[in-house]
Amino acid sequence: MSALQFELPDRLEAHEPPEARGVARDEVRLMVAGRHDRRIAHARFKELPAFLAPGDLVVVNTSATLPAAVPARRADGSHVELHFSTPVPHRVADRWWIVELRAENGPFLSAREGDVLTVPGGGRIELVAPYARGRRLWVARLDLPQPLVVYLHEHGHPIRYGYVPREWPLATYQNAYAVEPGSAEMASAGRPFTAQLITDLVARGIHVAPVVLHTGVSSPEAGEPPYPERYRVPASTSRLVNAVHGWGGRVIAVGTTVVRALETVAEPDGSVAPGEGWTNHVVCAECKVRVVDGLITGWHEPEASHLKMLQALADEELLERCYREALAHGYLWHEFGDSHLILP
Repeated sequence: MSALQFELPDRLEAHEPPEARGVARDEVRLMVAGRHDRRIAHARFKELPAFLAPGDLVVVNTSATLPAAVPARRADGSHVELHFSTPVPHRVADRWWIVELRAENGPFLSAREGDVLTVPGGGRIELVAPYARGRRLWVARLDLPQPLVVYLHEHGHPIRYGYVPREWPLATYQNAYAVEPGSAEMASAGRPFTAQLITDLVARGIHVAPVVLHTGVSSPEAGEPPYPERYRVPASTSRLVNAVHGWGGRVIAVGTTVVRALETVAEPDGSVAPGEGWTNHVVCAECKVRVVDGLITGWHEPEASHLKMLQALADEELLERCYREALAHGYLWHEFGDSHLILP
């Protein structure tokens, strides 16, 4: 088995939040892998502080999840689900968005330029042009009765894929520290954090700092390039990252969204400057990661782009061992599943 080629059994897909299984957020399983010593350990997420050291820094993405899915009707009367992904860069955000159409079994790829969809509350969505060199994403012109965020909170629901058979409230898809609505889907690597766990980290001298990266929809088509996303790295976070590296601490990113934000503002020498805007930075196996020393992430499907990103932080042999262990020990996949910590 290559680290990027394995079969994921249905029994290892997390079909509901851990709370529905009688497991607290911070009691999901945590596999810890060290790049230097090649050791693999099994723990619970609430034991995270034991694997970090005073002076380390945990960087979290404080973007909050939008209820970004709404039902839509096409001109022929057929129904699809419309997912709002991200604003069109450099356009008026409440008028122009990148959207995805979904049918029961996946992306709806039969839409055409000029199609107009009606959505609840008397709204209209016009598909103007394909986006990202495919037929999955569209540049759309919005005609809604309210600003988009207000509209979605009245008419939308969280994006949900087929492995989650029933709807769950929006709060289920929010991280404990989420404060700024903007993500189409939850930055799920941070879901196991609780207020108590963050308190435990700080009490041990482990720092916690925020960035913002508003995620778009996932499930890209084969060959579809990553698209720009909105980010912000505050000056306070950039100063702390530089200070931590200055005294020999480690910077641990919570999710690949944090990696993307920090690497966007990284200098060649590994220092970080504050910044905000749109990032096109791609994290990949061939990329040199300049800022991030470790990563907290979930478990990704075979051939997933996120799984390939992990090779920027861990070599393929170690990842292969981790995924073999996860499969053998029954770790759960997807946003409601278990966690993986990769350390230097």
